[in-house]
Amino acid sequence: METCYSPQQYNLTSYGATIVAIISLEVFAGMWINAFIACVLCIGWVKKKTLNSNHKILLVLSWSRISSVCFSWVKSFLSRIYPNYFYVHPILQLLSSFSTFFQYSNLWVSACLCVFYCIKIANFRNSFFIYLKVRIDRMVLWLLLGSGISALAMGIIVYDLAETVQSNNLTFTCLRKFWEESIRMDKQFFPTFFLLGFGYAASFLAVIFSAVFLLFSLWRHKHKMQTNSMKDLSMEAHVRAMKSILSFLVMYSINFVCLILTIIYNTKNENTMTFLISMYLYAFPGVHSLILICSNPKLEKALLEILSCVKWEFFIK
Repeated sequence: METCYSPQQYNLTSYGATIVAIISLEVFAGMWINAFIACVLCIGWVKKKTLNSNHKILLVLSWSRISSVCFSWVKSFLSRIYPNYFYVHPILQLLSSFSTFFQYSNLWVSACLCVFYCIKIANFRNSFFIYLKVRIDRMVLWLLLGSGISALAMGIIVYDLAETVQSNNLTFTCLRKFWEESIRMDKQFFPTFFLLGFGYAASFLAVIFSAVFLLFSLWRHKHKMQTNSMKDLSMEAHVRAMKSILSFLVMYSINFVCLILTIIYNTKNENTMTFLISMYLYAFPGVHSLILICSNPKLEKALLEILSCVKWEFFIK
């Protein structure tokens, strides 16, 4: 008769400590950058008693990113330093569910921001597009609500998945034919992985189509200015905007590939590849939010004021 062994706690190696340190630095930077956005927008909201549609999306995006990196970091920290805690019900389920909820909320709200910019900035003569341009401000709250509901659905799915994985792992540690059981589990979880990938793909497609339409509109307007010999300043502004959109496209594309690879390599336990993917995924919210700060006049002004104050205090000392 075979005996069942309880999972042992792993010792933190230098490699594991390096991973935790790098991820912690990325999480800390991302939290502060997004907390800055949230604080500036909340202060402006309190002063003016109102918040425009663009800032509503940015506020929800900043809070979802803060929560996303926090829960993801706690899950990564426990998995490498205190793995035994994952066998205490329902820590694994709750961490997986909350991190997935805020991650999908981050993705969908970010997609809403891209769609909002496209509809507000792009110029097309299509009647449906004109209708959206007029109604988009009223649709923002519904878009955010829809993002939250879809993210909640994904969180519930992942909770159920984690529940099944934990129970199966506790059962399969006592079985000899672990390989056959693992294959059967992969087939059982395939619909769930498909839904997770579909959620990533849907938000990514929303970003891609919005960016492409906006690029086409800006390029067409730039071409008209060239033919009409308009001012160079407007031309330079359009070129900068197009470069920014292209950089966003590259960042979102890499982020989408990393998210899909996370689903694949999590099932295969490829630690090295998972670490490289995690480095980008943890850095993305902070870097993207920093670019959003530089492209928003209100946020950029507040950041420059803080940096000037810090610089002045440094010289005084």
